[in-house]
Amino acid sequence: MAKIHPTAIVGKKAELGEVEVGPYAIIEDGASIGSGTIVLAHAYICSGTTIGKDCEVHMGAVIGHVPQHLHFKGGKSFLKIGDRNIFREYTSIHRGLEEGSATVIGNDNFFMGFSHVAHDCRIGNNIVLCNGALVAGHIEVEDSAFISGNVTLHQFVRIGTLAMIGGLARVNKDVVPYTLIEGDSEACSLNVVGLKRSTLGEDAKAQIKKIYRLLYRSGLNVSQALAEISKFEKLAPEAAHMVEFVKRSERGICKHRKTVAESSAEDI
Repeated sequence: MAKIHPTAIVGKKAELGEVEVGPYAIIEDGASIGSGTIVLAHAYICSGTTIGKDCEVHMGAVIGHVPQHLHFKGGKSFLKIGDRNIFREYTSIHRGLEEGSATVIGNDNFFMGFSHVAHDCRIGNNIVLCNGALVAGHIEVEDSAFISGNVTLHQFVRIGTLAMIGGLARVNKDVVPYTLIEGDSEACSLNVVGLKRSTLGEDAKAQIKKIYRLLYRSGLNVSQALAEISKFEKLAPEAAHMVEFVKRSERGICKHRKTVAESSAEDI
């Protein structure tokens, strides 16, 4: 049975599992919240939002509001959120732009205070979005990416698996999986710490390192590097995903910061 504070406002057509709703929180008609989820004081859950089980929505967070877009026509769109996600203070997550569209968030993600996810994004699993990070519309963030504080991501970019974006970075190109990005869309090295902590096998790590070198340190352009990679006999699934990510890039991938020493990239 839901535990709802007497000052909270909950729409009669909202669907609630065994949740806890704090003081002055608002849950609109058409919202759905799974059991075990906690909605703290002054949070606002909008119509069209589905939240899974065991999530946390902290004070002042706004989840599922209309997109910040001049072309929004008021159509019915959605926000779909999985399980065990944490939305800290004043996080804002917006629903889709077009009629019937949706912003989709997976499981086990951590959205720190004042972070923002815009309309029609696809956010995977086990992702950290630090304080003040801004994710524009139509962005895809793959599993286990780490986006540091006050990062800005341009609309339509793709952030690859286990990539790390350094604080204050501005990203307007696709971020290749397993890489570290700093400054103005500049790839500095592999995400050495992330790779060390991962469960990837040593063969996969070695292949990722070779692919990175061909893409960024060989002097070849992307097409030439992909041609060389195609000569590899067999790729581990993680390395194959890295290659396919680059092949599917429409915006182009982040450039290399050639002035940065990369001795740390040897040690993964």
